[in-house]
Amino acid sequence: MSDDQGYAPEPPRRTEPGLPEYAAGDTGTRAVPITATGADPEASEELLPFAEHPDDSAQPAAPVRGGRRVAERPDRGRRRASGCLAALVALVVVCAIALVGGTKGYHFVKDHMGGSAADYAGPGTGSVTFQVHEGDTATDMARNLKDEGVVESVEAFVDAANADTRSSGIQVGFYKLKKQMKAADALAVLVDHKNLVQNTVLVREGVRAADVVDMVAKAAKTSTAKAQQALDHLKLPASADGDPEGYLFPATYAFGPGTSAAGMLAQMVSTWQKQATAAGLADTTIDGHSYTAQQVLTVASLVQSEGKTPDDMAKIARVIYNRIEHPGEQGQAGMLQIDATVDYALDRPLTVGLTQEERETTDSPYNTFLHAGLPPGPIGNPGADAIKAAMHPADGDWYYYVTVNLATGETKFAHTYDEFQQYVAEHQHYCDTESASGCQ
Repeated sequence: MSDDQGYAPEPPRRTEPGLPEYAAGDTGTRAVPITATGADPEASEELLPFAEHPDDSAQPAAPVRGGRRVAERPDRGRRRASGCLAALVALVVVCAIALVGGTKGYHFVKDHMGGSAADYAGPGTGSVTFQVHEGDTATDMARNLKDEGVVESVEAFVDAANADTRSSGIQVGFYKLKKQMKAADALAVLVDHKNLVQNTVLVREGVRAADVVDMVAKAAKTSTAKAQQALDHLKLPASADGDPEGYLFPATYAFGPGTSAAGMLAQMVSTWQKQATAAGLADTTIDGHSYTAQQVLTVASLVQSEGKTPDDMAKIARVIYNRIEHPGEQGQAGMLQIDATVDYALDRPLTVGLTQEERETTDSPYNTFLHAGLPPGPIGNPGADAIKAAMHPADGDWYYYVTVNLATGETKFAHTYDEFQQYVAEHQHYCDTESASGCQ
């Protein structure tokens, strides 16, 4: 390791994202307010409280007119109220069917006017590939299942989900179902993770585009050459200038059956766009110096290769900006001198143990030991923490950093060259006494 070079651990491993938040939707039952119009005044006054007490066993209070209580006429009044109520409910049903239209109107009323939930007897026929989207609630799934012809009513599936605690663990992805299934049977398929039908691709932080191509080829059951061709024709943000490195966002992707390599790669770029927008990644000014979005993303890729925690990443970003903006300060010459850039130039994995000769002789614009400033572009695909660190570096006067314990990732930051040498000694002591490989 050279005198003013930070030695960093392997990029962190990320666990898969958590399961989607579960929220049981309502059953769709609504109380329909009924207002008597143009009816007999006496019947109208008895009807209004009756609508508020649908339970036949609950007797409404006698209406008040002009400050005095009116005696009830149970026979004529109740018959009149019952007849009006039946007519008005029929009117609501007819209007609902007319509003929604035809068969859809029928099912709308069936799902929303109360009573027992309509449910198929099962076991179902044919085949349906059903997708659970991120953030779907029980009601969302129920509506989509009904639209696909899997369940007969929204309410039946929601009732089944509410009765089964496993519903909170339904995972995003695709499932094989049948048409006209019993709601509880459809739910039983969705709560069993073994029934997921999907290609899962895990893109870890810092992974390079070439490695992503290999993953996508395997998932799409195609050749690496065809996956690379798909990458070459991928639509990228203008800032990429045709280079996909850095724009395939690290995440766990669940692709449906039959998704092509091009479709998988396009989803990764789309996810990158969303994350970049959320992070505010754009042309910006840092410390009074202008940086393009591509340059900030390049800093993020360097930070990703060198840092382990969000706090360390923000500090490493500060070291990078300090070296770029203040060449010649504290014994450094304005060169970043990051081993990961040489590994990238040599097209080999990180932390393989560079020799000093490789640092000094590798002829590449990505070699930050030979060339001042940033490399031409990203050296991998950074995650959200690294992008945030590049956008918002920590405050500090550091020009050096050393990972003094490779097992824990403990990294120390120095302002002066002498302080840096002390940390180098700590790093060497760790390699000599606690590392089986001697840090080679």
